[in-house]
Amino acid sequence: MQVPAEALYGAQTQRAVENFPISGIPVPRMFIRALGLIKAAAAQANQELGGLDAKRAVAIIEAADAVADGDYDKQFPVDVFQTGSGTSSNMNANEVIANLASAALGEVVHPNDDVNMSQSSNDVIPTAIHVSAALAVRERLLPALHGLVDSVEGRSKELETVVKTGRTHLMDAMPVTLGQELAAWGSQLRHGRERITASLERIHCLAIGGTAVGTGVNAHPEFGHRVAAILAKRTGIAFQRNENLLESLSSQDAAVELSGQLKVLAVSLMKIANDLRWMNSGPLAGLAEIELPTLQPGSSIMPGKVNPVIPEAVAMVAAQVIGNDTAITVAGQSGNFQLNVMLPVIAYNLLQSLEILTGAVSVLDAKAVQGFTVNQSRMDEALSRNPILVTALNAVIGYELGASIAKRAYREGRPVLAVAEEMTDLSREELERYLDPAALTQGGGHA
Repeated sequence: MQVPAEALYGAQTQRAVENFPISGIPVPRMFIRALGLIKAAAAQANQELGGLDAKRAVAIIEAADAVADGDYDKQFPVDVFQTGSGTSSNMNANEVIANLASAALGEVVHPNDDVNMSQSSNDVIPTAIHVSAALAVRERLLPALHGLVDSVEGRSKELETVVKTGRTHLMDAMPVTLGQELAAWGSQLRHGRERITASLERIHCLAIGGTAVGTGVNAHPEFGHRVAAILAKRTGIAFQRNENLLESLSSQDAAVELSGQLKVLAVSLMKIANDLRWMNSGPLAGLAEIELPTLQPGSSIMPGKVNPVIPEAVAMVAAQVIGNDTAITVAGQSGNFQLNVMLPVIAYNLLQSLEILTGAVSVLDAKAVQGFTVNQSRMDEALSRNPILVTALNAVIGYELGASIAKRAYREGRPVLAVAEEMTDLSREELERYLDPAALTQGGGHA
């Protein structure tokens, strides 16, 4: 097997490169980081348990840390679509780290006997999925979500007295405030954040120590616990060895669970993005309730056109995450007896979902939610002509007369109050009290 002279990897990696010329997509950066962290923790644990001498352990740890830091990402050329256990990526890491450690130490460090001591691809790769996902959630997605929630809730308070026409079935309905509308978004996002956070309890449980089939063959009984403890100390994340290692190797239920919660967040973002698009529509023939920040020309042929590019991008991210979840769900079913054999595609799709959701949340916050302006006159005009306001009179005049008033007001393009004044015995003062839009946003107009 011929390996490029400049390569730090060896024959097993080169075989994988030649066997899987499929997508040209390498394993994600966060996954390589996790592999480096795991190999460093494994070397430290093996030294503490008497399996590795100190000088080899130190050389491996330093090399693995450099891999974790991203110094050698170009040395990880193996395609995502590879052997289902991820053995090729595990050996890629072993070979790169062994070569780096050998060069530093001045003697041979073996990729299998030393770097991979007490490990198997079958427990390393599931562990890397969990470690990389946990890091991506804590360091990237949750901070971005905190920012978006704060912005949405801040704007909700700012706009709590701005009354507008509510809509059900995309048709005029009873009034709400723009603040109430945004508060609902904020609640969605908070619940999404809570769901994701709750799923991390299972993500923090690691497969390391299970080796080939989950029984821990060739590993010290304390190895998995020590590696998890070292990873917890180094990352600040509450990692622990899973109580049942056979579960960790044979299933990816925790990854499927996390992906499912990411899908819920994607659904929430799709709803929010589309609400923004509808409210921004126009500027003349649409709703034109708000104006999103002007970011770029919207058409190559229509001068002056400005499109809602950020909500559109966020909606596309949501669609991709929903698709990724389907792939992860199918892959999660591929736990045949003692090993799931679609681990790399789970890692790829889960980490992509986390990465693009983080980006979408951040741009939605900074370039849409924080900067949109309100077209108060447009909202007031639509609200004054909303025939559905007559609903507030149901208890006084009955549904049938109310329906007649609404139809006439719509047909004649007149305010409900003016038509109701002609068709009922109620005084204008009473009608103004019953039909006050601001009072109706609180559930009534006549209490």
